[in-house]
Amino acid sequence: MQSVILRYIIRFSLLAIFLYTRQYIEINKVAFDKTFYFFHSIVEFLILLAIVNIVTAALIMIYRLRKNIPYKYTDNVINGINNLYYLIVTFGVILMVLGFWGLDLKSLLTSLSIVGAAVAIISKDYVSGIISGIIISFSKEINIDDYVKIGTHQGKITEINLTKVSLLNDDDDIIYIPNDKVYMSEIINYTKREIKKVSIDFELSIKYHTTIEQLEKTISESLKDFQHFIEPDSFTIKIVDVHHEYLSLKCQYKLQEVNREVERMIRKKTIRLIANSIKEE
Repeated sequence: MQSVILRYIIRFSLLAIFLYTRQYIEINKVAFDKTFYFFHSIVEFLILLAIVNIVTAALIMIYRLRKNIPYKYTDNVINGINNLYYLIVTFGVILMVLGFWGLDLKSLLTSLSIVGAAVAIISKDYVSGIISGIIISFSKEINIDDYVKIGTHQGKITEINLTKVSLLNDDDDIIYIPNDKVYMSEIINYTKREIKKVSIDFELSIKYHTTIEQLEKTISESLKDFQHFIEPDSFTIKIVDVHHEYLSLKCQYKLQEVNREVERMIRKKTIRLIANSIKEE
């Protein structure tokens, strides 16, 4: 708590220094001569930066306290606030650079509107991605750590930034999906659905050397380390369809609670056991 108070004292002290510096520069405008606009623009930007930093930090702190979110963790709302912070700072840098030439506000807004229209036409896809990212950040449909399926990609959301959503799939690969694609895609949020039943589909040759019951028993016994995660007597292997040379099977079990990491570990071990059993055929 003391470190937080100290950081705010430093922020407000810097803001006070910047405000005093701006007043000093304006009073001594003649002395600065040709460098007035340069220094004045920089100080104006620093004032904006200090104010936005204070407001952003305060909003995030209040939100963390209300939601009881630890400092090292983040979620959509915090990401959304940070994304807005970056946008404002970027806009401030543009204003600072244009201010070096002493443009007044009216001329500045006119120039920005013309430049903005040109940029919007040239980089409409990038702008669309940023807008989509802000909408996604403040939405309740998906959150950090949710296990989702976006288009053909499936995995856990690790980050939502201004341009992309990061997805960690079951193979531990990081997939970066553009925000506009996420926004326009159909999304299945398995975390929101709170489904505890897990299914693994596989095929088995008719010539398999043992019975389905024996395979079920072998896999069930091999998962004894995960028994406290799986509901008792829920593990089963069902015959989905019978073909001429193979059987379509479904291995199913229910978790005590929704836990994607545990599900991934059990699924991985089960698939390997099935593959090894087929190999020994």
